[in-house]
Amino acid sequence: MAARVFDALAPRYDELWTQSTIGRLQRQAVWRRLDDLFQPGDTLLDLGCGTGADALHFMNRRMRVRGIDASREMVRIARSRGVDAARFPIEELAEMRGSFDGIISDFGALNCVRHLDLLREPLARLVRPGGHLAICTIGRFCLWETAWYLLHGHPRKAVRRWSGEASSFGAPVYYSSVSQIRQAFLPEFTLVDWRGIGIAIPPSYVTGLPDRVLGGLAGFEGRVAGQPLWGSLADHRLMIFSRR
Repeated sequence: MAARVFDALAPRYDELWTQSTIGRLQRQAVWRRLDDLFQPGDTLLDLGCGTGADALHFMNRRMRVRGIDASREMVRIARSRGVDAARFPIEELAEMRGSFDGIISDFGALNCVRHLDLLREPLARLVRPGGHLAICTIGRFCLWETAWYLLHGHPRKAVRRWSGEASSFGAPVYYSSVSQIRQAFLPEFTLVDWRGIGIAIPPSYVTGLPDRVLGGLAGFEGRVAGQPLWGSLADHRLMIFSRR
């Protein structure tokens, strides 16, 4: 179901998210953290690579990146841009072979996976000891989302994440807490850092804010993103794990 949703979304995905001011600011916040984590020459696996924005960023930093995605259309666009991408659902990682210095998954790809604990062993096999797993997932609570939809008279949308499961474009989406994800990946992975992405920078459906205002919000977010209290209010949570 998720693959079909993203096949339909693929032609407009970059317009709606990657190339929008909000999308760029949130993605750049992820890159700033990951650029300190991975080095030129590293090999990375990108889970849910989409149209290839993250892969291209790290390729430009002289890393080797393999991308996988369940959406044929997303993969087609990524490959047209020079990304080594293949259609491969995340749920089938047990079938994948290889060894990587790091694995990344950005902006909610893992929210489409119901049982994250089933990925622990495949991920541990694919990441070399001492390597890193960096995942950016959609949080269970987002202050911006709750306030936005309440102000616009949509109370159900305001609380849609709170139960831990909702539907987006007809596909199920699962919202796990940081502690739940940490537990799902033990003992092979140790959580070494997490921060909020989209604390002050709003979700992409929030419209009407000038770029200068968004830039100011991004500056504030950069100062508080690593503080757990602020991070708990964010649209996404970026979690960094070390492979034991």
